[in-house]
Amino acid sequence: MAGVSESGTNVPRSDFDFLHQPETDQSFANALEKARDGTRLSVADGIELLTTGTDTDGIDLDRKELVLEAADRRRAEVVGEEVTIVANLNNNVTTACNTGCLFCNFKDRSEQFLAENDGDHGGFTKTPEESRRVVADALELGIYEVTSVSGLHPAFALDDEHREILETSDRGDLNYKSPDRYDVDPGTYVEQMEAMSVGGVHLHSMTPEEAYHARRGTDWSYQEVYSRLKAAGLDSVPGTAAEILVDEVRDVICPGKIRSDEWVEAMEAAASVGLPMTATIMYGHVENEAHRVEHLRKIRDLQDRTGNITEFVPLSFIHQNTPLHDRGMVDGGATTHEDELMIAVSRLFLDNVDHIQSSWVKYGDTQGLKMLTCGADDFMGTILSEEITKRAGGDFGEYRSFQEYVDMITAVGRVPVERSTDYEQRRRIDADDTPAGPTLGPRADGTPLLDR
Repeated sequence: MAGVSESGTNVPRSDFDFLHQPETDQSFANALEKARDGTRLSVADGIELLTTGTDTDGIDLDRKELVLEAADRRRAEVVGEEVTIVANLNNNVTTACNTGCLFCNFKDRSEQFLAENDGDHGGFTKTPEESRRVVADALELGIYEVTSVSGLHPAFALDDEHREILETSDRGDLNYKSPDRYDVDPGTYVEQMEAMSVGGVHLHSMTPEEAYHARRGTDWSYQEVYSRLKAAGLDSVPGTAAEILVDEVRDVICPGKIRSDEWVEAMEAAASVGLPMTATIMYGHVENEAHRVEHLRKIRDLQDRTGNITEFVPLSFIHQNTPLHDRGMVDGGATTHEDELMIAVSRLFLDNVDHIQSSWVKYGDTQGLKMLTCGADDFMGTILSEEITKRAGGDFGEYRSFQEYVDMITAVGRVPVERSTDYEQRRRIDADDTPAGPTLGPRADGTPLLDR
């Protein structure tokens, strides 16, 4: 795949011989006309818009602006001038993981967590009691959403029944060790859900990859897993672990993860038991534009079948400190032009998903605000802790106050709106209501989040 530098010149990034290539018999002009008219785009249309035309090398900056303009108009038609934010906490339970994803520097080899290991690995595992304290403390600050995405600790089981199955199994391929072998027992997934589901907080947790881990060694369906998790307090599912939903890319960057069809199967199961969900893409590594649009097609098809996706979140790959970079497989991430086009084409292609998020953790404040003119309408949340991007080498902050959001959003002429996780509750924040704080949480009274 070739990206572009800030001057528009080509920057080669991948030498992989993939089957999917960004080549079409469509024209950029036709694709742009369909995007402007609101006609449902084909994969070929998406590739033309994302590349700014397969008839030219690199990104044509004039054509790029036309795509951004079309996406910004579509955003205004769908959601108006509002920019939404949420008061949330990230509570990652453990960094112990053996999956071996080459794009990740969040995990630590789980062998380092064994009680017999005297070395200092710098990672962490929280007990259910510790998770409960973290969430309870954050509730006092006014948050109302807790997002929990964690490593696949070998001691994790879905519940006591699953633990018994794993303990008595003679299979050697289940990535399981008894919790008494570790310094810290993470408990079961159900125990962690029950611990974090306190005080009326909305619990957003259990990716498809974690759900796979929670059913290993059994014949349980994903519906069974998500039903038990929902009964334990789970309210919605983060659609991460998607990366790129094309298996030839997954074979390179995350060969130990579930396949793309199983990711989709798990998400459909979550929807079937009444759990709202988000969806993501992690781009800018070894994939090309054809992979990105094929990923968007699978998300759009999933939404056609379920209608449960509340927002789509493009995540630009942070390359520093990752095995992909350390091994010389990539020399950088996506360019700014690619980032803007990814947001814009997501808005235009996903005609059945209302909300597109701009991640200031990935893009920074200035570029994150620019994405609000490229088709995005959600600006993340307070994320009182953020470990994953930081460990990968991200330079931007770990938390944000409501007042900072209000100042930034109003400065670009848009309307700040506090929202619930599922977008069902919304509160417009007037610029003169300062200092601003959350009000939608069970203990939120408008007090500035970080001033308590």
